[in-house]
Amino acid sequence: MDKLTTKSQEAFADAIRLATDAGNPQVEPLHLLRALLTQEGGIAVALLDAVGANRADISTRLAGALGSLPRSEGSSVQNPSASRPLSRVITDAGKEATSLGDSYISTEHLLMAIAASQSQAGEILTKAGASREALVAVLPNVRGNSKVDNPDPEGTFQALEKYGQDLTRMAREGKMDPVIGRDSEIRRVVQVLSRRTKNNPVLIGEPGVGKTAVVEGLAQRMVNGDVPESLRGKKLIQLDVASMVAGAKYRGEFEERFKAVLNEIKEAAGEIVTFIDEIHTIVGAGGGSEGAMDAGNMLKPMLARGELRLIGATTLDEYRENIEKDPALERRFQQVYVGEPSVEDTITILRGIAPKYEAHHKVTITDGALVAAAQLSNRYITGRQLPDKAIDLVDEAASRLRMELDSSPEEIDVLQRQVNRLTMEEAYLAETSDEDEGAQDRLETIREELANRREELSALTTRWENEKAGRNKVGDLRVKLDELRTEFDLALRDGRYEDAGRLQNGDIPAVEAQIAQAENAEANRLANDEEPMIAERVDAEEVAEVVAAWTGVPVGKLMQGETDKLLHMEEGLGHRLIGQKDAVRAVSDAVRRSRAGVQDPNRPDGSFLFLGPTGVGKTELAKSLAEFMFDDERAMVRIDMSEYSEKHSVSRLVGAPPGYVGYEEGGQLTEAVRRRPYSVILMDEVEKAHPDVFDILLQVLDDGRLTDGQGRTVDFRNTILILTSNLGSQVLSNPDLDERAKKDSVMATVRAHFKPEFLNRLDEIIIFQPLNMEEIGKIVDLQISAMEKRLADRRMRLDVTDAAREYLTVAGYDPAYGARPLRRLVQREIGDQLARMILSGSAHDGDAVKIDVASLDENLAIDAGSSGSERRDTRGNTDRDTSKDSGHVENREAGAGATSETDFGQGDETSFGENSGTFTDTSRNVGYGAKQGVTGRKYGLTLSVEK
Repeated sequence: MDKLTTKSQEAFADAIRLATDAGNPQVEPLHLLRALLTQEGGIAVALLDAVGANRADISTRLAGALGSLPRSEGSSVQNPSASRPLSRVITDAGKEATSLGDSYISTEHLLMAIAASQSQAGEILTKAGASREALVAVLPNVRGNSKVDNPDPEGTFQALEKYGQDLTRMAREGKMDPVIGRDSEIRRVVQVLSRRTKNNPVLIGEPGVGKTAVVEGLAQRMVNGDVPESLRGKKLIQLDVASMVAGAKYRGEFEERFKAVLNEIKEAAGEIVTFIDEIHTIVGAGGGSEGAMDAGNMLKPMLARGELRLIGATTLDEYRENIEKDPALERRFQQVYVGEPSVEDTITILRGIAPKYEAHHKVTITDGALVAAAQLSNRYITGRQLPDKAIDLVDEAASRLRMELDSSPEEIDVLQRQVNRLTMEEAYLAETSDEDEGAQDRLETIREELANRREELSALTTRWENEKAGRNKVGDLRVKLDELRTEFDLALRDGRYEDAGRLQNGDIPAVEAQIAQAENAEANRLANDEEPMIAERVDAEEVAEVVAAWTGVPVGKLMQGETDKLLHMEEGLGHRLIGQKDAVRAVSDAVRRSRAGVQDPNRPDGSFLFLGPTGVGKTELAKSLAEFMFDDERAMVRIDMSEYSEKHSVSRLVGAPPGYVGYEEGGQLTEAVRRRPYSVILMDEVEKAHPDVFDILLQVLDDGRLTDGQGRTVDFRNTILILTSNLGSQVLSNPDLDERAKKDSVMATVRAHFKPEFLNRLDEIIIFQPLNMEEIGKIVDLQISAMEKRLADRRMRLDVTDAAREYLTVAGYDPAYGARPLRRLVQREIGDQLARMILSGSAHDGDAVKIDVASLDENLAIDAGSSGSERRDTRGNTDRDTSKDSGHVENREAGAGATSETDFGQGDETSFGENSGTFTDTSRNVGYGAKQGVTGRKYGLTLSVEK
């Protein structure tokens, strides 16, 4: 048994298991033959196929013979012994191995010994045509001139058939898609292959440009005879290096397999052209253990002598990293560059392969869809190449339509759910109607409604089935047409001109006529019917929806609702952003230009620098724009430029260069845009960033692109860049300057800080004006509405009096800080008091809370609906002297209103005392107390529950 190969030992182990399971006391040649027939990786099956034996017939006869063997119970069944016929088979197999010059008994020796034996197994093989003589005759065709000199020789038998794929055979059988274009690349490959030595072209190019398609085009030309004499009649075999490496358990096993493949190619004497896709994988393959030689070094001698004509394909990066590192290997290849095709060439390619996709998905693809796929993929899908991305678009759009055809329309689904619900109600009421008179009436109503719904469902289902049948009929005819065209090509290639003529002039035109008739019938039916329930064909809009799903860019046709929304975009943004009409109009125009297709396609949709004091809406406009475009204000890329004040922090935007920590992570800006190419980018407080940061933004603003730390080009053409700054904001609040002087002063400050080439690339520089009292009042309404939304779960309503609104407007206004103090004021004056009322039980879910203003010199009454006459102040405290909460009174000659001694002191106090109620008359006469004719009195808000 030590001279048995691994596969032979496995066959004997399987034979013993078969005998044990069947209860046979002895292992017979029948068991061994069954084990050989079911073994994976052995060559017994290949030998039987080579002699033309019917394996199904052999298996049937074997099953009958095994069923007639004697059975027993006891220890003999658990340890069956070898029968005398099996022992003779083993002896004869050893003689067969010796006669062939082999050192080990392999599975083919066992098969020949069984065929030569006088056993039942031998008779079964002989009757099937697999006699010993027949097996010996075909043995060289199966294992070649290889000798069995190691325990695992099967990996080297039929190596090309195991580890290769015959591309010429696939082309001959019509299993390849047509290759459109690439004539110059195919011609260049043929020229290199026709050389005497170093006839090894390597196709290099970006992923997805069609390198493998060039080789498939060569295979089709070889089959058609459209090649020089040196390539006619030759085979083009694609090797699978991964399959050779897989399962190679022992040292040197991969090298044996690869050497066997090379020997078969060498023995073919130039009749085989080899193709290795991803040829960079041969460098290092098999060379993992000490002393082992990788596949690249094994190829070098044959490549140099011209014994092996090898075509390789790999990407530019992989070629540089793997092949060029080994000059001795690289000099044996001749580079053939495969570039990305143009949009026009891609459209031609799509038109050539569209029938294959129509036949596969059983749908119709319009020419407009093909043009849209090429143009939209080139415009919006970055990081991938044509024609691959355009083909994927067409494929997914067709798959999407096929899925819609195979699933129920929404109308049917909704009706079916209603029928199911009514059926359950009917069953329940039918059981309880005897006890309840009202249930009987309800049952009758449900039965009537159920009958109507079932009738509607039946009509809709019938209509859908008719539509589906019509579409599927056209799809089935397209599949048949594709098969007939393939059959015509085969007949023409094989010289069966009679069959080719019949197909070309009879069968193919007949099917084309049936397709046209079916399409016309479907069109007529739809013309007389309502709008179709399912889409008719893949058109440009279907492709645009797939692009939108991939990238998030809404490139589909503008619907009427969206058109109106864009035309009135200023109103939509104005609901959140109060004032700043110039800024809103500039941003709105940029979005409209982009969606209408008149924007320069090589620049961002818009780039703006917002200038102005704090709290006037610069950041709020960016948030409003994100909410308008994406229905979510968080759907924007926000970068706080104060974090980029150091020179080295530039790398954080685009990613660290190779060799530095964090190289693989990418940049904060580039990675965010790569994942979401259609977005609003907010760069807040840009004046705080290092000047070098603006240098990397130059190409973004001008060309809409940026190269990250890993060398990838990131597309910014579908983004809107908003940069905010406070430069010169002090000038805007100077009452001594007119508007022109303010603008000139601010722009002078900006020009002194930023480089001219940076400012010149911006679309617009917009100066935000300080907010006036009227605009602050509108912001008050927004803040109160926002608080009401937060109370929506409690169904509570806020009723704010005009006096309270005026109080909040005046108290929350500060020219130095804009509208930001207003949010804190609303939170403190309303939010804090309301929280105390809810927690104390003074306010309940569903209550309406009235908000008014009153003097804090007196105790304030809040009626929370309690039975007593308890007095409460604005903070919800009982019987408390509010005088100790009085704010500090400060009289100033100028200012909008009185402030506390600590302008931004503890508790986030901004303009007022602890109760925000201390006011003083001022020269500007805008203090609330002054408006009421009261000087030095304290005012605040009072909340009460309305019953």
